[in-house]
Amino acid sequence: MHDDDPTKMNTQSSLTTSQGTIWLVTGGLMAAISVVLLWTMQQLDSRGIALLGIAVILLLYVAMVEIRLLVRTLRPRLLLMAVVFGAIALVALAAVIAIGTFEAFPA
Repeated sequence: MHDDDPTKMNTQSSLTTSQGTIWLVTGGLMAAISVVLLWTMQQLDSRGIALLGIAVILLLYVAMVEIRLLVRTLRPRLLLMAVVFGAIALVALAAVIAIGTFEAFPA
């Protein structure tokens, strides 16, 4: 297999040629949707997890912006931004699952 195979994960344009703007846009959308969801879920028995999740998601997005501004080498910048995007999704999912569990099995 060739290194320039366009179907390989590590040769995708979002990880090789982008400047990072697309990661900021999609990360911002993911963060906004997650924050709105967690904000509405704080009405449930969230035990502070909704607010903690919101704070962590906002910090991760700020980290993504900082990575975009401070990391000069293109490939590491894009990989770091992809990892932070995944972390935003994981934090939101973990918070939603935790809140759902507390609601389903009250103490």
